[in-house]
Amino acid sequence: MTEKTADGDAGTCDLTVYYDGSCPLCAAEMRYYRSRKGSEALRLVDVSAPDAAPGADLDRDAAMRRFHVRRADGSLLSGAAAFAAVWEALPGWRVAGRMAGSRPVASILELAYRAFLPVRPALSRLARRMGAKPERGTDTH
Repeated sequence: MTEKTADGDAGTCDLTVYYDGSCPLCAAEMRYYRSRKGSEALRLVDVSAPDAAPGADLDRDAAMRRFHVRRADGSLLSGAAAFAAVWEALPGWRVAGRMAGSRPVASILELAYRAFLPVRPALSRLARRMGAKPERGTDTH
């Protein structure tokens, strides 16, 4: 499985982040998170890797279609709640993460995320044409 902490080291991680490394948008976002202070709290797992195995409660196809994170306690979050958890883990983003995880903001962000998912492939192709690079392969979703 392709796993690394956001800073490239094997460290203590509060969140395991499952992302589609074949998507230029997703890969760019993960590069951004890696560059942030506090990123050692994140273990990034590229589920586009052929050997990716995100867990018994999350199959690879589901992880490719929707953003997921696993907390240190093993609980799984997806969509807007997953983004809120990542943001809350990063010092410069904690306030945004707390706001994004509160009601009714969380519900609104989840609706926006669901609206984004069908257009992600087109936006990903556009991002690729504009120079964004995936971590591996080609867009699959």
